[in-house]
Parts: sequence; C-alpha cells; structure tokens
Amino acid sequence: MTTPASESTTSTTTRTRTCEEVQEVAEFVDHPGRGRFNAAFFSVMGGYIDRLMHERKSVAFADLPPTVVELGAGVGANLRYLPDGARLVAIEPNRHMHPRLQRAARAHGVDLEIRSVVGERIDLPDAGADAVISSLVLCSVRDPEAVLAEVRRVLRPGGRFSFAEHVAAQPGTPTRWAQRVLRRPWAWVFEGCSCERDLAGVIRSAGFTRVDVGDYRIRSPFLPFNTHIAGTAIA
Repeated sequence: MTTPASESTTSTTTRTRTCEEVQEVAEFVDHPGRGRFNAAFFSVMGGYIDRLMHERKSVAFADLPPTVVELGAGVGANLRYLPDGARLVAIEPNRHMHPRLQRAARAHGVDLEIRSVVGERIDLPDAGADAVISSLVLCSVRDPEAVLAEVRRVLRPGGRFSFAEHVAAQPGTPTRWAQRVLRRPWAWVFEGCSCERDLAGVIRSAGFTRVDVGDYRIRSPFLPFNTHIAGTAIA
C-alpha cells in the first residue's frame, strides 16, 4: 500500500520534541540480566526468527547502498542483507550485544561502526545517510515518533527507511488477546518491547514523502510475533 505525501505528512510542530523531552524519554536502562539474556537469546533464536521474516525482509532490504545505518542492530541478524563490502553504522545501546555483533560483522566482511546511543538521539549529522533499516526495533523504543523524526533528520532527501516490525493484531482476535495478556512479562524480558503498537500508522504520520507498507502474518509459537508489517519510507 502506497501513501502519498499529502496523506503521510503531518505538521512538523505536532511531531517535534524539545531537547528536554527527548532527553527525558531517551535513556537506555542497562539491566545486566536482561541485557545479557537478550544478547544470548537473539544469538540462539535470531536465525529462526529471520527465517520466518526472510521473504518480507528480502524485499524491504533489497538493493541497499554500500553504507547503511541500522537501528538496534543487535547481534547482526540483518548483516546478510547488506551488499558485499558494506559499511554498517549500528545504533545499538545494549553493550552486551556488541561482542556478538562484532564477530558477526567480521564473518560477513562488513565494516562495522557501533554507536552506543538510543534511536531518539542518533549522533549522526543531518542529511548524511542514504539508508536506514530496522527490524523488531520500533516496538521497544520509548518514543517511536521521536525515533522516526531522527531517521528523517539523518536521511538525505530521497533516502530510504526500510523496516520489518511486529504490530498489534486486529481487536477481538485471539492474537490480540495473547498480546494483551503477555504484554507486561514480554515487555520486562525484552527491554520494553510492546506488541500493541500501530507502527504502520506511526510511520505514515512521520512526515515521509512516500510510504509503502504491507501487513502479513508469520506462523510461530511466539504468538505476539504473528502480526507484522514491512516496507519502505522515502525521506
């Protein structure tokens, strides 16, 4: 589904955060237990999760440029989608992910630069990036609108934001019920992850000139993962 600029762009005033507001919401809590658990979990389960999402990610992440910025690069699940000899600027505040990410980058021949900052405060210059990608990340940030404002800021005009995220199921469905029941323990274990966000709506309202987004389901015992979106937004 394509959303033209006239439908996707909202007033900048309604989306702008003051420096103080962004500072308040954009702090990563480095919990030693959860941080280590998530690094180990995604090292073990990352391949399985990627297989479930591979078809849609292959389309969304196709033809990426030589240098890519990734939000929440984790342990490197998306390195396989980068072109040969690529350079990755990884926005990854969980320091427990870094050693595995570095090893994965060496194995894939990717030139890696890690930025230990949150997505609400990306320490990159304005209009300097050709592409930003994310997968299973916007569910866990504290302020997805602020993160997308940062994505737009760092992208050059015409640059692309490619994404594959899980979202809230339709109201009244068994999957929606499971998401609601599991939301508190799920969020605690997976560092704030919420399966109840309308991320398609958030992306459409973020001020991109064009948004192409499609929804789909995956089949997995991880019930909250069943409803997903994938697509591309143009700055």
